[in-house]
Amino acid sequence: MTNKLQQYFPMIRTREEVLKEIESKAKLSMIYYGWNPEEQEEFLNFCTGVRGVKIMYDFMIKEILNPESSPERVDELLSLLLKQKVKTIDILPNDGTRLADESSLLITDIVVQLETGSIANLEIQKVGYYFPGERSACYSADLLLRQYKRVRGMKGKKFSYRDIKQVYTIVFFENSPKEFKEYTEDYIHRFMQKSNTGVNINLLQEYLFIPLDIFKKIQQNEDGSIKIENRLEAWLAFFSVDDPESVITLIEKYPDFKEMYEQVYDVCRNIEEVMQMFSKELLELDRNTVKLMIDDMQKELEEQKKEKKQLDEELRQKKVQLSRKNEQLSQKDEELSQKDEELSQKDEELSKKDEELSKKDEELSQKDEELSKKDEELSQKDEELSQKAEEIRRLKEELEREKNK
Repeated sequence: MTNKLQQYFPMIRTREEVLKEIESKAKLSMIYYGWNPEEQEEFLNFCTGVRGVKIMYDFMIKEILNPESSPERVDELLSLLLKQKVKTIDILPNDGTRLADESSLLITDIVVQLETGSIANLEIQKVGYYFPGERSACYSADLLLRQYKRVRGMKGKKFSYRDIKQVYTIVFFENSPKEFKEYTEDYIHRFMQKSNTGVNINLLQEYLFIPLDIFKKIQQNEDGSIKIENRLEAWLAFFSVDDPESVITLIEKYPDFKEMYEQVYDVCRNIEEVMQMFSKELLELDRNTVKLMIDDMQKELEEQKKEKKQLDEELRQKKVQLSRKNEQLSQKDEELSQKDEELSQKDEELSKKDEELSKKDEELSQKDEELSKKDEELSQKDEELSQKAEEIRRLKEELEREKNK
């Protein structure tokens, strides 16, 4: 494979040269052949520049961003990120920022004091932790407390809370946590505490989260090259891209970055030292994998607890609802029982009424029959009277005729 970077960095050694030195020393051979084939290939590509320049190793980042030997690099990076001119004046131990004895997924962790008195904690994480907000808040709080104790010890009775300055927590993710993957158009996230009413008080803690994997996707051109338009993007590209084409694009646009790449390849010439550091990196990665698995299981357990709590609450509510329904049904049953009893009484009363009506109907039928007979008798009497009246009329007519004679 043609090495495009050798024309820019003549100190890059060939694959054959690196393997020859490894084979010449039993100690190096033992280390090299103790790695799996993928790890062997990654090491050779790194040292020979065939794959490019991968900066995201702890020993490389510490070499490049060393506040003692190259403070101007740290100053520029922090100035670009914080959007203000800053100058580092002291390097603080970072052991105290880890609140628990845990194997982390950090690539590097630099804590510096700025000229203004502020503290900046610069982290680069290979794989983003679960709970990135909670962890960063704890480390920020620890740094703030350390600053408070140190400043109060120096000032004594003259101490004022105004002497406490901002604490910046800046976290780069090589592989970002899922919380950031939903925001595919943003690669810098700034956090600070604000009130809901507009009251302006300084709560001192600020956070920056930079997902480098999302930066790469946003800045990637269709032809695979990287888009770099300013110094901050140049720094982020320096951290995140490792293909030869992107490295060349970066150093041609910003030649001062070439010095940092030269520094990397100068380190790579010391094969024995680089192999030892690489082995340590692999060992740490294994530990980190275990830690990530523990985090996975812890997260799964917490999610299961949360789901169980939610299910328990739903079950409790269902039981309450069921109890209310049962109570309502009992009331309905009681009401229905009362209604049934009332209906039974009504039925009995109606039965009695029906019986009385039946008797009345029978009596009325008899009365009707008697009346019918009376009517018949009266009709006969009327007919007889009519006949009598007709006879009387004829007799009167006859008498009247007799008188007229």
